[in-house]
Amino acid sequence: MAHGHGIPPAPLPLPGVSKIVAVGSGKGGVGKTTVAVNLAIALARLGLKVGLIDADIYGPNIPLMMGASRQPVVGADNMIQPNVAHGVKTISIGYISPGDKPLVMRGPMLHQIIRQFLQQVEWGELDYLIIDLPPGTGDVVISLVQTVPLTGAVVVSTPSDVALQDARKALEMFAQVNVEVLGIVENMSHFTCPHCSQIIDIFSKGGAERTAAQFNVPFLGSVELVPAIREGGDRGLPVALGGPDSVDAAEFYAIARKVMEKAEEAAAGAKDVLEIS
Repeated sequence: MAHGHGIPPAPLPLPGVSKIVAVGSGKGGVGKTTVAVNLAIALARLGLKVGLIDADIYGPNIPLMMGASRQPVVGADNMIQPNVAHGVKTISIGYISPGDKPLVMRGPMLHQIIRQFLQQVEWGELDYLIIDLPPGTGDVVISLVQTVPLTGAVVVSTPSDVALQDARKALEMFAQVNVEVLGIVENMSHFTCPHCSQIIDIFSKGGAERTAAQFNVPFLGSVELVPAIREGGDRGLPVALGGPDSVDAAEFYAIARKVMEKAEEAAAGAKDVLEIS
C-alpha cells in the first residue's frame, strides 16, 4: 500500500489495543464525560480490559470523576504508566498539570499531547480504549484520526433542540473524517420526581432517538437525569461501580453492551475491507 500525493502517513494501530472508541458531542454540558467514564467502568466490570484517555486538554474532568490524581510514573523507556482507577487504566493532562490553571495551547501542542497519550502510554493489552473528546468539532478529532484507526464513535446529546443541533454537527464531522458512528446516547433524558414519581421531560425526551433515526445511526439508550449520577462523578465514584443490577447504573451497562455489539460489527467490517485490497 503506497502513500503518494504528500498525504499524512496512515494511522497505525496501537499494539495490543483491540478497539478504540471516541466519545464526542457537539457542545459542552451534555454529560459526555459522565457517559465516557461510566461506559469505561461498565466495560471493565463486564470483564474487559479497558483504558480511558481524557482528550479534553483544556478542561479535563476525568481525574475528578475517576477519583484519581496521582502524577503518572514515567518508566526508563520514557513510557508513561497510566493511573489505574476502578479497574480502568487512565491518562489525563489533569494528572500532569493538576490544579485549576487553565492551559493555553496551540494546535500543534495539542496534537503532540494526543499523540503521546496514544503512543507513549504503557497501555498493554486492551479490549477497549475509550477516548473522551473535548466538546465541539475541532483539532483533537483530526489529530486522533490521523494517529490511530478508530473503531467508531459514540455521540452524546441531551434531548434539547440546541444540543441536538450540535449533535448533528458532530455526526457530520465524524462522517467527514470517515469514522463510523456506533450510535447516539441521550443523556439527562427525563427526570422522575422523587416526591410524586411523575416523569418530567426537562429537555423534551426522545429527541436524540429521533435524530439517530433521521441520520440512520443506532440509538444506544437514554440515561435519566438522576442526582446520583452527578454525585457519583463529583465524588470520584461513578454510579457504574454499583454494577448492572443497580437502578442508576443499569442503563450504562445496557449502553456498554450495545457499544460492544456495534464495535464488534464495525471491527469485523474493517477487517473485510482490508482483506479485499
